Amino acid sequence: MKKLLYFFWIFSFALFSSQERDSVSLISEVVIDAYQKPTRFIASTKSAAIAQGNILKLNAPDRLLESLNFLPGTRMEERSPGSYRLAIRGSALRSPYGVRNVKVYLDEFIFSDATGNTYLNLLDPSLINKIELYKGPEGGDFGAVTGGTVLLKTSDSERKTLEMNAGSDGLFRYGAHYTRDFGQHSLQIFHSFHTADSYREQSALQRMNFFLKDKIIYKKDHELNLMFLFSDLKYETPGGLTEAQMNDNRRQARPAAGVFPGASEQQAGIYNQTFMGGISHRFPLSESWSHFMVFQNTITSIKNPFITNFEKRKEENYAFRTHLNYEKILKNMLLQTRIGFEGGMNTTQIENFDNNKGVQGNLQNADKIFARSGFIFLSQKAEIGNRLFIDAAISLNGMEYQWKVPDAADGAVQFNNQWLPDFGITYLLSESFSIRGKIGKGNSAPVLEEFRSSTQEINTFLKPEYGWNKELGFRKQLGTSFYLEASFFDFRLKDAIVRRQNVAGQEFFVNSGSTAQQGIEITAETKKFKINSSLLNEIRFWASAAFYDFTFEEYRKNDEDYSGNKITGVPASTIQNLLSLKLANIMNVHFSHFYTSSFYLNDANSVASEPSLIGNLVVEYPLKLNNSIMNFKVQMNNIYNTKYVLGYDINAFGGRFYNPAPTRSFTAGMTIDF
Repeated sequence: MKKLLYFFWIFSFALFSSQERDSVSLISEVVIDAYQKPTRFIASTKSAAIAQGNILKLNAPDRLLESLNFLPGTRMEERSPGSYRLAIRGSALRSPYGVRNVKVYLDEFIFSDATGNTYLNLLDPSLINKIELYKGPEGGDFGAVTGGTVLLKTSDSERKTLEMNAGSDGLFRYGAHYTRDFGQHSLQIFHSFHTADSYREQSALQRMNFFLKDKIIYKKDHELNLMFLFSDLKYETPGGLTEAQMNDNRRQARPAAGVFPGASEQQAGIYNQTFMGGISHRFPLSESWSHFMVFQNTITSIKNPFITNFEKRKEENYAFRTHLNYEKILKNMLLQTRIGFEGGMNTTQIENFDNNKGVQGNLQNADKIFARSGFIFLSQKAEIGNRLFIDAAISLNGMEYQWKVPDAADGAVQFNNQWLPDFGITYLLSESFSIRGKIGKGNSAPVLEEFRSSTQEINTFLKPEYGWNKELGFRKQLGTSFYLEASFFDFRLKDAIVRRQNVAGQEFFVNSGSTAQQGIEITAETKKFKINSSLLNEIRFWASAAFYDFTFEEYRKNDEDYSGNKITGVPASTIQNLLSLKLANIMNVHFSHFYTSSFYLNDANSVASEPSLIGNLVVEYPLKLNNSIMNFKVQMNNIYNTKYVLGYDINAFGGRFYNPAPTRSFTAGMTIDF
């Protein structure tokens, strides 16, 4: 309880200390891209959140977890290094691993595959310069998801950077980032390598990234972008523990149980090699009309030795997006219209073999699955008198699977096409105070790993989930020093997809009826203030929180009725804060806290997690050498040495819910900007 008082003490201190302002922007003054529909944050109709600057500095060198968790309504989990989940307003209900029901873009390119799965763990965090996150359905412009949409932006300014990190549990990482303009070209090259033994047994990680992007402005307002990404990711999976096993030895991997061997014995892990390449083109057609298109191809090869089998997958994805834009400026009015199409095709060859202690054995099963998804959309944006902002959109979404199974008839299933409307309105009561309302429908079809799960069965009875989201909110800037935002949402989900697990630890998925998801999300921040002191020179404060009431409205499992139970895996409250200081006119200190309340680990609500409060500390010491800046960085994660879990296996068979997180850990590094 004493640690929670830190949140309120720092909040008061940041507000009422006597300080002098500087020119660093508040969130309300930031311009968000919203996929080529830029607008001031305070005037946006969307339920948006932004991570940049000091928020991105919160991350450990190998992940985006801390900065994403700082955004209210967002929860990123790490079952083990490299094994991530991302939930926006509870959407990890159906994700035992990976990112599902969240659409992800990397710059203008589509990072999610045609089935809705995203390998977010392929990316090195240092590649990302800004994160724009849109919570809830955005069916008009971004298609069929009920969770949300994430836009990852890479750097577009000139830089020459070398970086190196080392830390606890064998962590070592280096990276190089080069961006420079050459006449009509803006060339960006990024390379990194990261390895770690990690905290638990059977949880080592190794990742290599190479990213290349060439922006060519070959004529005024004519822009061509070429992009290539290669990622080689290898990480071991230690598996979940029972509470007794965790209390006995937090570092152990899942031990053998009965006829099933342990994770170390089977050398459980994921080996993912992905190549992604694409081209985008933006050009005007007339004074009012312009056109944009992007085409890309992604090839992924995965090997996954598991407790019960050795799975190999070869995936190939093609994606295409195009839209026409119309813009007209009238007296006291701006009109923007967009009509377009986005679609993808996925072909996956899946083979399952016996796992002979990490060695591929006899063939168990082999399936070939084809998926096609896409949507056509129409959106209209209007700005009236610099006071009233309206976004209205609608899309028609479709998806189908086809499969070929040995010794069985070919099959196909096409989900019903869904019209997804979206409407948002914002009114500026003053230049620094806006109120907004939003309503939209979302739809999310099963991803490949749900349609054909680790049980090796094709689930033809699984249906898309869908629902309506309604929300109200306000954004208020007090003077030029303080910003406050709050929003309330009410989301009603039908045919919710949830995870089950059998005795072998294999997962499968079912539609669980309906849910009621209501919540309040809050963000507060101050500008950077200067202080007349030789020791403490600058101070800045951020805070965010989410308070949820998520329940199953209608949910029966066999003979059990879980209607009225709390939704599994969703904490009722999360609170985050960050204090950034400048000391002795040179040293930067970032002190952050992440509080997560207790939540239920199974649908019966019979097992709950422990609440946790995690503190992190980052200290930076920049040193200028001629024309270069050398920035030394020391980071301490989990400064209170809390024993907690950062990624539970919900609804796990045999009580294997627990994936213990590291206790106190350290990293030290150096970045050189030339």
